[in-house]
Amino acid sequence: MATVELSKLSASPVGDHHPQLVSVVTGELRRLILEFELPPGTHLVETRLAERLGVSRNPVREAIRVLTAEGFVEITPRRGAFVAHLTVQDAENLFDVRMALEPLGARLAARNGPELGVAPLNDVVTQALTALTNGQLDRLPHLITEFHIGIMEMARNPYLMTIAIPTIKRAQWVHLPDVTERAPHTWTEHIQMARTIESGDEERAEATARAHVEAAQHAYRERGPHAKHAAAALKASSNPS
Repeated sequence: MATVELSKLSASPVGDHHPQLVSVVTGELRRLILEFELPPGTHLVETRLAERLGVSRNPVREAIRVLTAEGFVEITPRRGAFVAHLTVQDAENLFDVRMALEPLGARLAARNGPELGVAPLNDVVTQALTALTNGQLDRLPHLITEFHIGIMEMARNPYLMTIAIPTIKRAQWVHLPDVTERAPHTWTEHIQMARTIESGDEERAEATARAHVEAAQHAYRERGPHAKHAAAALKASSNPS
């Protein structure tokens, strides 16, 4: 996926509603939330965020709408937008939904695997292994999300994509603290998923995806209440002084 510089888009003459600008602003706000630079409960004031990102209020407003739909932001009547809190129950609810959607996505992707191939999935795996080798752990949550979205795109079912992709994106909140400890297991599981999808074996692809979600859920439950501390440690290790 190409990287677009926010500063270049901000100066673009096409206007504040340029979809690419909104997409970049949304991605940056999502990153700030995931990395706890905008902690849960933070009041999202459009003017301040626009000044911070060097854009007008319009793309910020549109980005907040997108992030609200994804569950990262909550709107409180007469008070405004705030970064959402991810409770233990929220995480469990996410796993329940993932357990239903991701095995289905893998099954449908396997149906198309022999025809489409899995080059995009393999490319994400390569990027992740490079990031692991170079200690770029902060890139991994995004790559996990990109991998799972790639599977949903291979499924070629627009109804599934509409439901699944916001869930997959919000699940980054759950992935982030596990990146250091679970990364080798995560990407081994992803490689297995890509292989089963490429083989066209629908049942095995579905089973592999289910096992992957179950392993992630087990890791989350083992970690318990220490998620925020682990996330903070990851951020510190990725940005040495």
